[in-house]
Amino acid sequence: MGRISISCLFPASWHFSISPVGCPRILNTTLRQIVVIGILTAAVSLLYYSLVVIRNKYGRAYRDKKFHRYLARVTDTEATDISNPNLNYGIVVDCGSSGSRIFVYCWPRHNGNPHDLLDIKQMRDKDRKPVVMKIKPGISEFANSPEKVSDYISPLLSFAAEHVPWAKHKETPLYILCTAGMRILPESQQKAILDDLLTDIPVRFDFLFSDSHAEVISGKQEGVYAWIGINFVLGRFEHIDDEDDAVVEVHIPGSENKEAIIRKRTVGILDMGGVSTQIAYEVPKTVSFASSQQEEVAKNLLAEFNLGCDAHQTEHVYRVYVATFLGFGGNAARQRYEDSIFTNTVFRNKLLGKQTSMTSESPYLDPCLPLDAEDKIQQNGQTLYLRGTGNFNLCREIIQPFMNKTNETQTSLNGVYQPAVHFQNSEFYGFSEFYYCTEDVLRMGGDYSAARFIKAAKDYCATKWSVLRERFDRGLYASHADLHRLKYQCFKSAWMYEVFHSGFSFPVNYSNLKTALQVYDKEVQWTLGAILYRTRFLPLRDIQQETFRGNHSHWRSFSFVYNHYLFFACFLIVLLSILLYVLRLRRIHWRMLRNGSSASLWIEEGLPPQKIPGAL
Repeated sequence: MGRISISCLFPASWHFSISPVGCPRILNTTLRQIVVIGILTAAVSLLYYSLVVIRNKYGRAYRDKKFHRYLARVTDTEATDISNPNLNYGIVVDCGSSGSRIFVYCWPRHNGNPHDLLDIKQMRDKDRKPVVMKIKPGISEFANSPEKVSDYISPLLSFAAEHVPWAKHKETPLYILCTAGMRILPESQQKAILDDLLTDIPVRFDFLFSDSHAEVISGKQEGVYAWIGINFVLGRFEHIDDEDDAVVEVHIPGSENKEAIIRKRTVGILDMGGVSTQIAYEVPKTVSFASSQQEEVAKNLLAEFNLGCDAHQTEHVYRVYVATFLGFGGNAARQRYEDSIFTNTVFRNKLLGKQTSMTSESPYLDPCLPLDAEDKIQQNGQTLYLRGTGNFNLCREIIQPFMNKTNETQTSLNGVYQPAVHFQNSEFYGFSEFYYCTEDVLRMGGDYSAARFIKAAKDYCATKWSVLRERFDRGLYASHADLHRLKYQCFKSAWMYEVFHSGFSFPVNYSNLKTALQVYDKEVQWTLGAILYRTRFLPLRDIQQETFRGNHSHWRSFSFVYNHYLFFACFLIVLLSILLYVLRLRRIHWRMLRNGSSASLWIEEGLPPQKIPGAL
């Protein structure tokens, strides 16, 4: 029986023989093809194995990265390492109407990627408490004595100076931003207060403090800063790195002829305080207007800004709608409601010559108070007595006119312009009264459901006041809920519901509203958004340093080193090179056979190799 020598691809020195005994005939006739297929199968198997290994590696790395990023936000409670020379600091003073608060922030060196923002966090002292301090009264109380403002604010700055390392003072920016209390003052008084700050503070402290660092900000600016702060904490300004991330198609302002970009979907905010209500959300599409007047109004409500450090990059350009409605807060709305009741009742009594509702025996029946709850309104030396009937639906009907809605399209409270919200691809967070109304008494804060909320509110309003008091005494409500909350919960629930669904026109089946007091167990202040926006150009300094450094120790920072697609390409190139080399060897081998310069590769069993005569 003869032997078969395998020489289909390899040079003569690699040849070997096998006996076909026991092999099927069909195998003998296709042995070369089988060898080739075997080699290709091995290569494909190796490639598949590499894909699986790298996918698991990168998948695990991504999961670890996501987990660590989550932990960084949730457990960011460690004391700030003030001995770290790479930490930078920033200070923001929030001068509100009732008092002033100072916040100290810190951040490490920028990573050098121009597409990333600074990683700003609130500074924590050695006891791991946020570095925050508040004083009273509000700065506007010094309108008639502006020369005392510097003395008033010095304790706050001294507090910050004790926590920020002394060596960092000269490079630590200080921002003094005044809000509602200062807005109502005449410009002359505002200027006098700011001038005193700009004159005295640089003498007493070494912080980085220029003329533009002290100002009275508008309600629009405050809303934008709040929107930036909440989205920064939620990580909505980061790159898309998970296929489960909610995304949105954005048309960048001023680049209508360019293709839209895809980035993470940001969240809108709803904030109902005691006096005002505010809404802010991104408008990803180019907006259209029903009239030129509406367009003029919209210019004051739409803010376009770039959070990136490079003004020529559009990755972090945002168009945000911000509207503030004075008199639409929970307490202010109740006051307007009571004023209306009092005025109408007094007018009707004068017209009819009666004293209805002016005694406790014949009170005004108020559907917005819990059943049998008693209250009274005192104005101009007169007292109007109220008794609750706890009718939630009737309460909603009565307060609807207080929305001041108009018949114009794309309008909200007070007939103010409001661009369309993409309800199917949007997400909102509700703060302050949106949270208190759902959580303090009804105990259903978090994911909002209109159907569940209405049912709970109806049941609460229809419950007798004596029963509510008993539950309160037993501690069945939130720890910070008081009797004022119990008495006006029915009204505020109806007001919140109407503002959200009638005022802002959110459908009753909208399911992407979350009511919250904190995000990741942290209270998010608008001051975080303020310092993030005002320090947005600082990364340029670190980026330039990284560019000029350029030493070998930083070669690993380039992302292409870790790009697994590059590995696949290199693997395929090497595999192709091997195949081409083997094919070349095969061609050389057959050329030698044709020239008669090699011995016969087929050897009969038991016979010596035959000599092939040389060429003539």
